[in-house]
Amino acid sequence: MFTAPYGGENHIPNFHQNIDFQQTLKVYIWRRLRLTVGNFHYKLCFQQMLKGRLAMKLNNKNMLAEVENTLRTCLQRVPFLEIESLERELKVGDVYVDIVATVRVAKQRQRLALEVKNNGQPRVARTATYQLAHVLEYEPDVYGVFTAPYISPQSAEICVRGKIGYLDLAGNCRLTFDQVYIEQEGKPNPFAEKRDLRSLYSPKAARVLRVLLADPKKPWRVQALAEEAEVSLGQVSNVKRLLEDREWLKSSAAGLLPNNPESLLSEWSKNYNSRKNTPRNYYTLKSIAEMEADLAKTCEGEGTAYALTGFSGAARYAPSVRYQRVMAHVSRDMESIAKILSLKEVASGANVTLFTPYDEGALYGTRQIDGICIASPVQIYLDLLGVKGRGEEAAKTILDEVIRRSW
Repeated sequence: MFTAPYGGENHIPNFHQNIDFQQTLKVYIWRRLRLTVGNFHYKLCFQQMLKGRLAMKLNNKNMLAEVENTLRTCLQRVPFLEIESLERELKVGDVYVDIVATVRVAKQRQRLALEVKNNGQPRVARTATYQLAHVLEYEPDVYGVFTAPYISPQSAEICVRGKIGYLDLAGNCRLTFDQVYIEQEGKPNPFAEKRDLRSLYSPKAARVLRVLLADPKKPWRVQALAEEAEVSLGQVSNVKRLLEDREWLKSSAAGLLPNNPESLLSEWSKNYNSRKNTPRNYYTLKSIAEMEADLAKTCEGEGTAYALTGFSGAARYAPSVRYQRVMAHVSRDMESIAKILSLKEVASGANVTLFTPYDEGALYGTRQIDGICIASPVQIYLDLLGVKGRGEEAAKTILDEVIRRSW
């Protein structure tokens, strides 16, 4: 077992060896002191600015070393605190703890038990909280700390409610033990979870999300969900895992249900790129209403799937939306449809925009309103957020007046 005093000859490898890391730290200390050492009360708030290439790849081999160095950076600014040792894989009761830090505060020793995870999502934070609570059953005087590359505000709240500390490699932390109080919030995630995001919001995965959000009160069995979304069972299982990690999906006796559909839609909208849909801009002398009716008639006659979206679709659900451009998804034969409708393709001044959807899932959940096919409210909301000008305003109207009310 490795044990070395802080700063000793056999100290754990420096974090600077792992990444190109530069750090500046501003520390503000408010200190109130009475005559006896036992009555020291310190409140330490620190602001940490991380520079350099933080979006490194993390693995089990270097994660522990990085956590140890982050812990040192955090604690060594407390003038009355000394780190005596850092030990890995130490058995506490019948549980092995990833890192146990022994520190001296004034004349008192305090042990910190750090549960280290490569994922800081809420479900993982909750599991770590339970694990540390088990440790405390054997060692009530130990202070539990959850650590991960990045801990979101939701995960941080889970730790606070569980009465444990937290520390991440982005600089966010909350450590409260003995006379020490250290807290830092608001640091963004430098470890962009691109792989997870790509998996959760890929075209196939988005099909699953569309089904779940179409009616969040409806429970789904995995098999039925895969069939409805027209994806594999493996795809559904992957989406299920990612949503459960975020605590956005719950399992009931009846099946799977979105736990927080609005948070899911919010994150999806931030990762949705409407430019993936291929747009073609046209001009017509017809009125908006006439053009939309002709488009519907033509697509149906040609056997082409379509749906009004953007402002055109929003106005069907929320009549207060005003617009001057026809917008629609057309699944195929764009040039043929445009030719039948006598549309003239233009670089500017367009009053008709037709999109070839990047995936057929964009046409899931369409509805017939006044004989015209309209995209689902969720799809219209996502498309509107990508429209410059009044797009965001119209999207908010759809969210407030249609989506939230249906949920």
